[in-house]
Amino acid sequence: MMMIRFLLFLFIGCIPSHLVAQSLEFSALTCESQVNPISIEAGQPSFSWMMNASGFDREQTAYQILVASDSASLFVGNGDIWNSGKVSSSNSVDISYKGDSLVPKQKYWWKVRIWDESGKVTNWSMIQRFQMGLMGTQEWGGSKWISLREDTRTSQYRFRGYKTGAMTAPIQVTSHAAGYFRKEFQNSKNIKDAQAYVCGLGYYELFVNGEKTGDHVLDPAPSNYDQQAYYVVYDISDKLKNGKNAFGIILGNGFYGQNISWKNDPESERDLSYGTPAVRLMVDITYDDGSKETLISDGSWKESTGPIVFDNIYGGDTYDARYELGDWSQVGYNDSEWQQTKEVRPAVTKISAQQIPPIKKLRSFKPERVFKASSGDWIVDFGQNIAGWIHLTVDEKEGTVIESIATEALTQDGTAIFPGSTGGGANGMKQMYRYICKGGGKESWEPKFSYHGFRYVQVSGLTSKPNAETIQAVMVATDIENKGYFSSSDLLLNKMHEVSKWTIEGNIHGIPEDCPHREKCGWLGDAHAFCEYALYNYEMNNFYEKYMEDIRTQMRPVKGGNKTEKTFLAPTMIAPGRRTSSIAKLDWGVATMYLPWYNYVYYGDSAMVKEYYEEMKVLTNYYLTFKDENGVVQNGMGDWCPPRWDRRQNPDAMECPPLVSANAYFYDVLGIMERFAKITNDDIYRSEIAREQEEIKRAFNSQFLEAVPGTAHKWYGSQTATVMALQFGMVPESEISAVVNGLVHDITVGKNGHHSTGIHGNRYIYTVLSKYGHEDLAYEILTTPTFPSQAYILNYGFTTWPERQFEWEKMAGLTNSLNHPMHSGFAAYFFESLGGVKSSYDAPGYKRFVVNPVFPATLTRTEVVIPTRYGDIRNYWKREEGDVTMWLTVPFNTKALLKLTEEELATFTINGQTGEEFLQEHEEAYSSNQELVLGSGSYKVAYKHIK
Repeated sequence: MMMIRFLLFLFIGCIPSHLVAQSLEFSALTCESQVNPISIEAGQPSFSWMMNASGFDREQTAYQILVASDSASLFVGNGDIWNSGKVSSSNSVDISYKGDSLVPKQKYWWKVRIWDESGKVTNWSMIQRFQMGLMGTQEWGGSKWISLREDTRTSQYRFRGYKTGAMTAPIQVTSHAAGYFRKEFQNSKNIKDAQAYVCGLGYYELFVNGEKTGDHVLDPAPSNYDQQAYYVVYDISDKLKNGKNAFGIILGNGFYGQNISWKNDPESERDLSYGTPAVRLMVDITYDDGSKETLISDGSWKESTGPIVFDNIYGGDTYDARYELGDWSQVGYNDSEWQQTKEVRPAVTKISAQQIPPIKKLRSFKPERVFKASSGDWIVDFGQNIAGWIHLTVDEKEGTVIESIATEALTQDGTAIFPGSTGGGANGMKQMYRYICKGGGKESWEPKFSYHGFRYVQVSGLTSKPNAETIQAVMVATDIENKGYFSSSDLLLNKMHEVSKWTIEGNIHGIPEDCPHREKCGWLGDAHAFCEYALYNYEMNNFYEKYMEDIRTQMRPVKGGNKTEKTFLAPTMIAPGRRTSSIAKLDWGVATMYLPWYNYVYYGDSAMVKEYYEEMKVLTNYYLTFKDENGVVQNGMGDWCPPRWDRRQNPDAMECPPLVSANAYFYDVLGIMERFAKITNDDIYRSEIAREQEEIKRAFNSQFLEAVPGTAHKWYGSQTATVMALQFGMVPESEISAVVNGLVHDITVGKNGHHSTGIHGNRYIYTVLSKYGHEDLAYEILTTPTFPSQAYILNYGFTTWPERQFEWEKMAGLTNSLNHPMHSGFAAYFFESLGGVKSSYDAPGYKRFVVNPVFPATLTRTEVVIPTRYGDIRNYWKREEGDVTMWLTVPFNTKALLKLTEEELATFTINGQTGEEFLQEHEEAYSSNQELVLGSGSYKVAYKHIK
């Protein structure tokens, strides 16, 4: 039998490809970048699909979409809501709905079919569905915001000490009380469908008949609550029963009621709390007979305080188990001593459905090491720096206080925890959990309304040494889908990739954070610094759309740099929240342009560009008001956190002046705005911006291009400025060679084989060196074990990237954050240079993409998988001496542009054919740019690589 199969395989392999039956099947379908979403609010939702296709050069030539009010209609081909008809188009990404107006809360079903390159139509896809959200506050069915009537906590542990570095002594503080709310509901019919809509101003959890609803935690995502709040929809059809049902909500502070930390921060002009937490709920129930009923939150609900006696997003939770409420969310609970809730009217301008993935408990960690601290308390090492919380299981007597302090680091001698990096002196709060035992046997607990950044936990109050049954760490973060992949022959590079991902995943909690402990803020400069690497690895479309809403709702009126009467709207340095009120410096504010740009390049979606185009124009014009008489924009923050830099103690370590890197960014952004003007048909502004970009380029080179003393080389005064000028195409063509040599000279001679870049220069330095033929030097500065380098950081034992680049062994303690994703941005180099895959700008979203890997002498193989809206691009290459073999997968409906030198073109073979044979059969596959144009399919390409 094996021989028969082998001969059959050989026989099929000898049949010309055009005579072999080629399969074409749908592999994934999404609406608004989600699978079967239940609460979208776009009036014209977008549809996308991926295909699995055999053969080569396969593509779509037309499509047809049907949308119906029920699935039965689709089975018979009736799109009673919308029938697109046959649309001649190769577009399979973000096709906008163009049917009748969609109704709030209504369910719809859809399917699609396509025609291939031969005009052959596929079968219809599997039927998909989507449901509209509330689409406005008028759809809340009369539900009211409810809040605690009064704070009835009596536990002595409801207080904490609060002390910032500027305070001489701690003060006792307490949080807003966590509220417990309940309501019983009677029904007498069979339930067909039930959905709960919940908006929390503060974190909440929903319970139905004693069970928590869903696997979400820390709902909803943070926002500028007074302007934009989010609700979450839960399908609770299987949780309700005939007869009586009980609903319960626990409501904590989250960022909304954060009334303690940062209140003495000189950068914050106002109270950081938005008010006392409140919650709003509506439950829509449909019965089998078609009738409907709605349950709402209002003043008829009952409320109480309970065992959560303190919760602060920075300080942590305190749980006094002696105040537990029993089966408080069950039917029949005696709530006679509970009070009626208070109806409130918080200032909320807009409530929208949360479109981003929820925060979840993603992974648990057992202790890797447990030892006694010098204080006598136990220290637990979980081996990995994460964001999340602990899970405790203890058996102690009533009233025992179990106190857990979470940190990222130990003291240099390893005998105690070192809290310096988690910022208690800045925000005034230790990362601390307190659990007060009720006694009487084993009891388990984990927090609900706070998360910390930590690797180590110091535990006091236990009568025996903790183990894996006593304590575990739980990673808690937004459940962004991990799709990308990188691996190479170098284990150190693989580790850098792993650490880069850990750092990002620990800093996604509804916003792109700077760190998960000290600040938990969405700094704009940090966000765009690691955006591209995140897009190579994760599904981020809806996440960045949400963050753009945060930036928009954070914008404030401000006068321009030329002090005219004209007012502009500009973002602040952080979005969302009240942590700081300062207007964003240019190199931070450009996140407003970069995030839509990256979303367009990586996903091919222009919707965000069109949505925010006017705001981006205003912001661009605002920064243009800072141009001086020489054409240089006088606004910038600088290349943050280069080696040894400290803005107070060693500011000169930032070698690149802030204005230089900011003007380089602005040049790039002006080019992006020119493209946006083309997309939106704004021809007048397009020509204006093109002129401004040329003026910035002239001024930049006139002011900053200089000779490297003692050499024939040139540069822009620092590695960062030189790298950015080369990356963004600012260097005059005649000067490129001299400038590249100037950069190399500073690295090899000036810095003895090391980088001197911060987050912005470091993002591009390895890519730029590789582009200009110095891939070996890029590899060397990345992997050199001595300070400063990424390898040095790993060798010190970090499992996430720290905020600062210091010689850690020379410091008394590891101050500053040890988990900062802005430093993960450089790792895009693994995909765009070593993997060699970049989307083109003229056909974004990888509709056409460039394949042009580099081959450092030390590497013998690299593999990348890049998720796209068309399917995964896979590129695996290995090298033996000068012989390169590449296995490349090009998804259906896309084309790859494989770059080869003249020497490589003369020696290449592809899928067993010589280059000459292949080009004779595929004349269209060769362009004058020394590239092969390859349609969909799997290719094995071999050639001689001559450097």
